[in-house]
Formats: sequence, structure tokens, C-alpha cells
Amino acid sequence: MYMKKIVSIQDISCFGKCSLTVALPIISAMGIETAVIPTAVLSTHTGEGFKNYTFRDLTSDIPAIAEHWKTMDLRFDALYTGYLGSQEQVEIVSRFFDDFGRNDNFIIVDPVLGDAGRLYAGFTPSFVAEMRRLCSKADFIMPNMTEVAFLLDIPYTETYDEAYVKDVLKKLAALGCRTPVITGVHYDDKKQGAAAYDSAADKFYFSFDNNVNYRFHGTGDIFSSVFTGACALGKDIQQCLDIAVRFTLDCIEATVPHLEETWYGSCFELCLGKLIDYVK
Repeated sequence: MYMKKIVSIQDISCFGKCSLTVALPIISAMGIETAVIPTAVLSTHTGEGFKNYTFRDLTSDIPAIAEHWKTMDLRFDALYTGYLGSQEQVEIVSRFFDDFGRNDNFIIVDPVLGDAGRLYAGFTPSFVAEMRRLCSKADFIMPNMTEVAFLLDIPYTETYDEAYVKDVLKKLAALGCRTPVITGVHYDDKKQGAAAYDSAADKFYFSFDNNVNYRFHGTGDIFSSVFTGACALGKDIQQCLDIAVRFTLDCIEATVPHLEETWYGSCFELCLGKLIDYVK
């Protein structure tokens, strides 16, 4: 039986449970061969609690990797990007999409820009504009509400309803992507989940589960990786949302008893058996 192949393009935080150290084991656990293009290597992630981390930029390596792969005629069922650290990287990844995107595969962009209403350190309006253009080449994009605000150039809000979510989903689709997916959607403190809009079918999808009132590093990477893997396995949009929301909550609930020692990331490793069952 043909084994699906996904390439993930994002950084490696050697310690901290995010980006490629999340995407690679999760997608692999779903029975999918996972190739990687690291955009940078960091000693830890850059979130709260870490400082004086090391950083090695690998931007110049990406075109050479792509050229080598082209000589091998490598083909992937999905192209999946996460954190990109510069406008140059976004431009290089855009060219990678041109080279490796095909009619029979799909592109997922997690447009990592910020959280809690603010851009991440080092990002500028011109970077947002480049990310917006990259999103136009994607089949799926997966912003959180902060990233929605920056991509659409609208005010950030923490209070909204379903009508608002539907409206911004349609506006995200107008950027050029077929199916925008918004993560971290919540109308109250009891439930949290995700929403999607298939612009080709003009249909909305929602999935919610229990909300845990605590901020965890790497949960966005977990959600995006699971959604990408489920989509590659042929699950429909509703199934992809349900599996990704459920597994992300599993990881959060598994982390709560270990918060003192794993404050820097989610204990997704304890939940991989459930994920394997979810995608059978």
C-alpha cells in the first residue's frame, strides 16, 4: 500500500516541544513518512521562561535542499509550513510551493505571526504582507485569532460570536486560500475549538471540546500537524477538525499533572497511542 509523504518546513527548537520536534513525531505516528526542511536551529524555543537561547539561521540551505530534491524528482502528498523567521524565508518557501505543488497534493500554511493580540518579536507589517501572499498559495491556512487580525488588517478582539467567525473566514478565503481554518475559537470559557470554511462548497465547519484555562506552548503546532496528517490520510474537513481538536485537548489534559516539570510544552508523547486510534 502506498505510504503518504509530507514535507514540513519550519524551525527546530532542540528543547521545548514545538515546531519540527512536534510535527515530525506526530505526523510519523499517523503512519505518514515525514520529510523535513529546517529553517533554523535554536537551543530552545523563544517563549516565556527561556532566554539567552542560541539561534542558527539555515535560510541559505533551503534552496540547495530544494534543488537536490528536484533532481531526485521527489513528490509529496502535502507541503506544510510552520514558523518562518524572515521575509527571505517566506519568499524561498513560496518558490518551493511553485516547484513542488501539484494538482494532486495540497499546501498547508500555519501563518505564525503572533498571539494575544501582538506580533512575535522581530515581525513587522512588511513581514505580515509577505505571509499574506504566501497564504494565497495555500489550500489550507491555520491562523489563530491574533493572526486573523493581522492577515485581514482588522482590530484584534477577544469577544466575538459565530457570525463574526463566519465573516472573517470568508474574508480569509478571499486572500486566495481554498479552506481557512481558525484555531483557538471560543465564545465562552467552557468550550474551545476550531472553525473552517470550504470556499469551494460554501460550507462552514466547527468543532469544540472542553476548554482548559491555561496557556500551553506548542498546542498550535500539535493542532496543525494532526490536521495535516488527517487530511493526507483522506479524512474530510469535519473529521480533520474533530481529530485535531480532540487530540490537542488530550495533550493539554495530559500536561496538567506535569505542569511544574513541563511548563515549556505539552506532553503529547503520552497521547500518541490515542492519535493512532483516532486515525484508524
